Amino acid sequence: MADSIYIGYTFKVSPLQPGTEILIAELGHAGFESFVETPEGVIAYIQQRHHSKSILEPIYILKSKEFKITYNFEIIEQINWNAEWEKNFNPIVVGNQCAIRAPFHDSFDVKYDIIIEPKMSFGTGHHETTHMMIEYILATDFNNKSVLDMGCGTGVLAILAMKKGALNVEAIDVDNWCYLNSLENISRNDCKQISVFEGDASLLKGKKFDVIIANINRNILLNDLSAYVACLNENASLFLSGFYDSDCALIQTYCQNLGLELEIKRNRNNWAALKFVN
Repeated sequence: MADSIYIGYTFKVSPLQPGTEILIAELGHAGFESFVETPEGVIAYIQQRHHSKSILEPIYILKSKEFKITYNFEIIEQINWNAEWEKNFNPIVVGNQCAIRAPFHDSFDVKYDIIIEPKMSFGTGHHETTHMMIEYILATDFNNKSVLDMGCGTGVLAILAMKKGALNVEAIDVDNWCYLNSLENISRNDCKQISVFEGDASLLKGKKFDVIIANINRNILLNDLSAYVACLNENASLFLSGFYDSDCALIQTYCQNLGLELEIKRNRNNWAALKFVN
């Protein structure tokens, strides 16, 4: 990755929140790989070989009258990703129980102290959807449960589930960088018994879980929901996030048609997370 040529887009966003969060989500769907939040907005990076003149055309928020967003871009020959994260990744604490920090941060006096080096992977706890998923996990009994973290990103949710007593945890991501990053973070947190796989929902055939966690964008969730439901044991839970609050009705209808019942809904700014049971 270090030798790849990147395009760096610098966005100024007003109002800053939730504008920056929405913009990052949309850019991620468009193929941007890494984001560094700034006091004025965000810097987004994409490999030059994946870039096109029309890359921003599907970004809805750029056309929205609710936000004022300006940007410029430049070609960047090399990026030291570790240095970028070290400058911009601040630790967080969720629910006074779980800290998520980088290796260069001091440890926290909390029950679950998780060390994450995210590099270009998604899942530091800062994003609204990951934050809500962590809240769900903290409020759930994972003792002796079998767990799937689908779209695992950095592996942070799988790690927390294991630290909360899960007996068996599998983590899956279609992105090679996320797969490798999850392996690193799982080893770093001494959760080596978590199994990590590179791939998509086709890997789930014949598997069963007590809890499935899926923090993925709406379209992938809707496409793969039937595969998730087929993997649920009796009295199992399905945690979903990665979508806007306005998408909840559609997702709830899909899940109800598959025999699931909505138990809890969480909101954080414009984002939502849903817990279903069977």
